[in-house]
Amino acid sequence: MSNQRQQKPTLTGQRFKTRKRDEKERFDPSQFQESIVQGLNQTGTDLEAVAKFLDASGAKLDYRRYAETLFDILVAGGMLAPGGTLSDDMTCTEFCLFKAQEDMETMQAYAQVFNKLIRRYKYLEKGFEEEIKKLLLFLKGFTESERNKLAMLTGILLANGNISASILSSLFNENLVKEGVSPCFAVKLFKSWLSEKDINSVAASLRKVGMDNRLMELFPANKRSCEHFSKYFTDAGLKEISDFARNQQSIGARKELQKELEDLMSRGEPLKDIIAYVREEIKKNNISEQTMIGLIWSSVMSSVEWNKKEELVTEQAIKHLKQYSPLLKAFTSQGFSELTLLLKIQEYCYDNIHFMKAFQKIVVLLYKADVLSEEAILKWYNEAHLAKGKSVFLEQMKKFVEWLKNAEEESESEEEDAD
Repeated sequence: MSNQRQQKPTLTGQRFKTRKRDEKERFDPSQFQESIVQGLNQTGTDLEAVAKFLDASGAKLDYRRYAETLFDILVAGGMLAPGGTLSDDMTCTEFCLFKAQEDMETMQAYAQVFNKLIRRYKYLEKGFEEEIKKLLLFLKGFTESERNKLAMLTGILLANGNISASILSSLFNENLVKEGVSPCFAVKLFKSWLSEKDINSVAASLRKVGMDNRLMELFPANKRSCEHFSKYFTDAGLKEISDFARNQQSIGARKELQKELEDLMSRGEPLKDIIAYVREEIKKNNISEQTMIGLIWSSVMSSVEWNKKEELVTEQAIKHLKQYSPLLKAFTSQGFSELTLLLKIQEYCYDNIHFMKAFQKIVVLLYKADVLSEEAILKWYNEAHLAKGKSVFLEQMKKFVEWLKNAEEESESEEEDAD
């Protein structure tokens, strides 16, 4: 019993010593830095040789533990202190990104070095992304040329998918935004990214991580407007980014508008108040009638819980749409708007299987309510319909279209008789 008690402290003491030694090694990157700097000084500007050296060194050096040190050296030539200055107490190298030539070709070659390294040592992926985020926070500590090179490299890495667009969140740092560093850096970055990929690819990457609606944050609150953003990026030769941000803002405004419309309907607000509200929004956000009728249709159809039974849903839809037909009528003053509404109805009935048989009844109701004209219906029938379920819907509309044509012919012959 007493023997066991004596053994316990000894065992614990041994474990503690081991931990302490590990701790000391973990925070002593000087030897690691010496090895990397020495290797880079020997390979010089031959980036092929640099990639080979880094590949081979990964087997001997602890990349996992010293990932930050490794990336600091490759970018800045040595370890970076908080704020972005180089630590003086260790040997540095001239052969790094910040000392390289400031042109796209050189930056692409450097991107390849990082690409090969991370493909070879997959566990560096997360550390590399963290490094880029950190470097962006240090931008004020770098020279203009160093910032330019980092922006070009970051754009290429984003285009290649080596890092995620979530790293852009570092550019929303208050101090960088306030001093105008963020938008200036973003211009260089986007130019580099767009030289590798088109705007659709850039937009998809931004959307994937929710950055598509945050680009305005590159500017301080008092300049965070679509107009300011648009002018800044257009003047910098990046009209694609300017148009993209404008489009994102109008999508955001439309989503909010649709939600507000649904709320007004579910509260049972008078139609004249809803119409007045919509007219105000059209003016304020410069929305076209065609866009607006699409939003109104979606809001009208989302504001009710639909019956799951096909035979009951048509009856329910007709009753509901009869109530809201004055609202639809108020925003179908143009032929294009009527056609847009017809296509929205077709799409809705196709996407919601219970409504497949309701299409003709909805169109007839809206014709009788003076929302849809015979011209719009005939144009839709003859040439402007969507491919979605067209055989089903055209068949449903056949008799009504024939009736419309006959009525049209009759009125024409009546007019001729009167003449």
